[in-house]
Amino acid sequence: MSFRLGINTGFAVNRFSEADEWARIVGEDLGIRAVQITADLINPDLPAGILNAEIKRIRSALDKYQVQVCSVFTGAFTRVNHLAHPDPDIRKHWVNWFKRLTDISLDLGCDNIGSHFGIFTEKDDRDPRRREERRGQNIAGWHEIAAYGQSKGLRNILWEPMSISREQGETIKEARKLQDDVNKNAPLPFKICLDVDHGDVSSENPDDTNAYKWLEAFATESPFIHLKQSSKDKSGHWPFIKKYNDSGVIIPEKVISTLISCGVHQGWFLLELSFREREPTDSTVVEVLKESVDYWRPQVRQ
Repeated sequence: MSFRLGINTGFAVNRFSEADEWARIVGEDLGIRAVQITADLINPDLPAGILNAEIKRIRSALDKYQVQVCSVFTGAFTRVNHLAHPDPDIRKHWVNWFKRLTDISLDLGCDNIGSHFGIFTEKDDRDPRRREERRGQNIAGWHEIAAYGQSKGLRNILWEPMSISREQGETIKEARKLQDDVNKNAPLPFKICLDVDHGDVSSENPDDTNAYKWLEAFATESPFIHLKQSSKDKSGHWPFIKKYNDSGVIIPEKVISTLISCGVHQGWFLLELSFREREPTDSTVVEVLKESVDYWRPQVRQ
């Protein structure tokens, strides 16, 4: 069994922006050896000279604190329409943006990139004909990115099922269909980055808000799993601290046993925790991260 613990850098955005600072927190304070870097920390739209300098700083900090990059992902600032945008020129911009993200990822020694799949406008989502057209454009955009990634040495592209129809993959059925469709004639494998707190609360199928049913459905296709504490009605998005663990439904032993029962014995668990810019929350981020890591540490290796 080889389940490894990493952390998404969403906690660091605008708070621990310096590479040496967030890498120190991950490697020294938390004792974690892997990160999923969000594009919020290194935006591909920045000029090449600025990007190259920041990549150099990040690589130096990662080496210093013995941390590796296991994947590069979109984040809070990039929760936008991107490849599902109604305007073709804007979609094209985002295709090129993801190509640059691919280059950044490979420069950081990582051969996986990922994102939510694409977000429809409300107007597109409620019109079945337009939604299907936009969905096809969305998939075509990802295939163009995958072809570029294949030529550069990328291994996988990850996509994250979300919680509402506009953001796609909101139910097990819809996520399965999208996963199958995007992999048809794809230049690279598309894998899933599953989030244990996602799923459509308005669905009539109770499985769609059951993290363990999602794990069973996609265990073999989800090498990366986003972790946060959750509740039955999916209103959580909480850290793994006693206050929430007492009533939370995400239990490390149960998550791992579910995966093992599906024949999966390795993978990445990535703490994806965000914190409000309010006190005392803002001043206790590292303390809360430590408690969350301690909650998972006995079941995984760092």
